[in-house]
Amino acid sequence: MDDKKIARINELYHKMKAEGLTEEEQKEQKELRQEYIDSVKNNLRNQLDHVTVVNPDGTVVDLKKRKKRGH
Repeated sequence: MDDKKIARINELYHKMKAEGLTEEEQKEQKELRQEYIDSVKNNLRNQLDHVTVVNPDGTVVDLKKRKKRGH
């Protein structure tokens, strides 16, 4: 998500607190918030897909491969 969209989310939040939002602005706010949440989730998934765990016995487990096996 780009900085302009985050700034717009914040702008709508402050306007909501100060004077309220129109129905159109409420819809825009909801859509932008959902886009932000989806972006955060995708970023976290991508980070976790690249994590490896080293067990005490020295074996290395790739979490992405382990997830695909269903463990």
